[in-house]
Amino acid sequence: MTALPRHLAALESEAIHILRDGVAEARKPVLLFSGGKDSTVLAHLVLRAFYPALPPVPLLHIDSTWEFADVLAFRDAFAHRNGFQLIVHANEEGRAQGTNPFDHGDFYTTTMRTEPLKQALIAGGYDIVFGGARRDEEASRAKERIVSVRDSKQGWDPKSQRPEIWRCFNWRLSAGESIRAFPLSNWTEQDLWIYILLREIELASLYFARERPVVIRNGMRIVVDDPSRMRWEKGEEAKLEIVRFRTLGCWPVTAAEPSRAATLTEVLSETLASQSSERRGRIGDAGSLERQKREGYF
Repeated sequence: MTALPRHLAALESEAIHILRDGVAEARKPVLLFSGGKDSTVLAHLVLRAFYPALPPVPLLHIDSTWEFADVLAFRDAFAHRNGFQLIVHANEEGRAQGTNPFDHGDFYTTTMRTEPLKQALIAGGYDIVFGGARRDEEASRAKERIVSVRDSKQGWDPKSQRPEIWRCFNWRLSAGESIRAFPLSNWTEQDLWIYILLREIELASLYFARERPVVIRNGMRIVVDDPSRMRWEKGEEAKLEIVRFRTLGCWPVTAAEPSRAATLTEVLSETLASQSSERRGRIGDAGSLERQKREGYF
């Protein structure tokens, strides 16, 4: 296996330290797993941190009910192959009411992402919740501490976070509080892809270019993952294009981009040359992500 560059070895060491430290302090830890590249790398780091033991942290996936089929298949195979317990939770009331990303915008995100996340965390009694968010992704995420306290309702107040001087992490909790911990906080998108390449980490197939059915709306390419649930506009039909994703979310509100990058090396080269944010493809980011985070969104 290829040796890591010094800065990546330091980031890996820091993330493993945070994971071990957090698990040692936790009463009941959990790792949020979306099937995306960040949570996959974080789960891989859990395997490294606790090898040769089975992973001591279960995976929790919040199923919005509008996930890519390939992501769900990858999620199940990844958990089974690596010995993770997999917990899946969805807002069944929202599903029954037909809440969807075509019609309901921010309300959909709150109902099918934030609320079921809060439900699952409270019902599971998890005190330390690991996630793959990085500070370089979005402005509100840059305000996060690595060890970020949430109140009894899973709410976040950026003004109430603790100092982390010299990487000293405070895991102490008052009654009803919990922690969202972000071991990848100091990684960049480029760091992540170099690490994936050097550690030969398998990812969901959507990150690699291939021919997919695409509808173009407002200049954005929407891959029609489930034609029977697609909200078709008059005269609209899907056309095959070679595309891939830089970020993964619910399929109706996550845009793909034209690409010929079909291997990890090609994806890394394309990422290094890109001048745009990876979250440009998150159409669902149109609202305030900071407001959503204050309400409990990860």
